[in-house]
Amino acid sequence: MFRGVQHINLDAKGRMAVPSRQRELLSVISEGHMVLTVDTQASCLALYALPEWERIEADVQALPALDPAVKRFQRLVLGYASDLQLDGSGRILIPPALRDYAKLEKRAVLVGQGNKLELWSEDLWQQECAAALAVDSVEALPTELMRLKL
Repeated sequence: MFRGVQHINLDAKGRMAVPSRQRELLSVISEGHMVLTVDTQASCLALYALPEWERIEADVQALPALDPAVKRFQRLVLGYASDLQLDGSGRILIPPALRDYAKLEKRAVLVGQGNKLELWSEDLWQQECAAALAVDSVEALPTELMRLKL
């Protein structure tokens, strides 16, 4: 399980040093093999260990491709999917098209989401947090969230 929020830097070539606790988990789960793709609901990227991605990829490919909305989703998620491998220094190279999609520059945020990591531009992450915290009342929360006992 990937947890936590970590502020990181990308170098001039678009490489990101994967924090040690995530790097160790990725090494165990997938020997450092990962897949990075777009998130279709936000301007961020989703980073999966290869075995988790293979499960998701099969699910996405099994969707009814004759449905135009499904086809658009498949084009984005599968089309942008990029295989990555940790290098000897524990870094990954974020492809330029994915950096552009997520508006990544030097400062970024890596956010654990259980089965995956999200990679955000620091500015967009701060906007996302501000929007999430701006919920005015409990009534605005979905019923499913109200059932959680945290």
